[in-house]
Amino acid sequence: MNSTSFTKAYIPYGGYYSTPFCRWQMSMQYDNAIFLGPNTARRWFLEKRKLDPTIIDYLYFGTTVAQHHWFYSHQMAGAIITDDKKFVPGLFIHQACSTSTTILGLLAKDMELGAYDVGYGLMTDRCSNGPHTTWPNPFGPGGELEDENWNMDNFAGNPRVPVAMVETGENVAKEIGITKEECDALVLRRYEQYQDALANDRAFQKRYMFPALCMVDKKRTKLVEQDEGWTPTTAEGLARLKPVRPGGVHSFGSQTFPADGNCGIIVTTRDKAKELSTDPKIEIQIISYGNARTKPAFMPAAPVPAAEIALSRAGLKITDMKAIKTHNPFAVNDLNLAKIMGIDFMKFNNYGSSLIYGHPQGPTAGRGIIEMIEELTILGGGYGLFTGCAAGDTAGALIVKVG
Repeated sequence: MNSTSFTKAYIPYGGYYSTPFCRWQMSMQYDNAIFLGPNTARRWFLEKRKLDPTIIDYLYFGTTVAQHHWFYSHQMAGAIITDDKKFVPGLFIHQACSTSTTILGLLAKDMELGAYDVGYGLMTDRCSNGPHTTWPNPFGPGGELEDENWNMDNFAGNPRVPVAMVETGENVAKEIGITKEECDALVLRRYEQYQDALANDRAFQKRYMFPALCMVDKKRTKLVEQDEGWTPTTAEGLARLKPVRPGGVHSFGSQTFPADGNCGIIVTTRDKAKELSTDPKIEIQIISYGNARTKPAFMPAAPVPAAEIALSRAGLKITDMKAIKTHNPFAVNDLNLAKIMGIDFMKFNNYGSSLIYGHPQGPTAGRGIIEMIEELTILGGGYGLFTGCAAGDTAGALIVKVG
């Protein structure tokens, strides 16, 4: 290992959860995510793990879509999780789709510095019912307001590079020579891998998934125990779908959908991880973090340089990875990674990915990393790489070791 890898950051086995992900405007649409997230985390600590949540010394709270009371969200999250029994200092993190990856990198840095003993990353988002914001415009006629649809306007591009997200996928596909048929083949494989996670009454997902208690109306709630909104997929069905952009390669079947959900991950010292683990014989270490930016309007290409940085910092090669997971909002993300890094797209993203089960943004990478840890555990240990793009043509990557 070189000097930029981590040596003191550990995740307790079982020290994490993810809720199901629900397609936007489905069962999680009525709950404010900055309350649903910490309330779910509190239930997980108390009901699932039987842990006192006041063990948390520091909180990183990750969310990307504004909700009511966003201003106070990170302070409220710590108060809700501990029921005001302990003040938990914290920091609000918004790093688009790599929010979870960034938070785990920050927690690992804190462990390396010995800043505290137990850190917690809580990532929560609701793409449903996105806010419509108005802004003062003193230079407009009569001070007329400017407005912004928080989700739809930003899906359509950022002010510096006003190109829709799907166009960034088409740009990468054109540059490396990807066809619609290749995209469809990848989607079908990712769908098959997700079905493995649902096999035997969802045995794989039940290793980490915790239900969310969601509103039905003002008087009723229900437990949401499974992903909602994913689409049954066949080769014939994919072939019938036309590209979203004329001359493009991505149909609606080869890109993800906005979703709602949350997840939480404990990061701590080696000794504390053993104490908090559901199986102290399984050790999970955060090895390195990398982030990168690619050229403008080529977002799906960014996971490659981010992964290369994480690998370099760890002193490892891609062939050292026993499991690889990605955030893949477009099929071309994985095809580009496979082509540039010389790996088989059929053999990574086992048990599912955001391409199939949806993308709540803040918690997306967190769920992928949790699934990667469980896959490595099933395989008997080894190194795992997570990498995924984010708005702004950026990406974050994380390497963990399970042993």
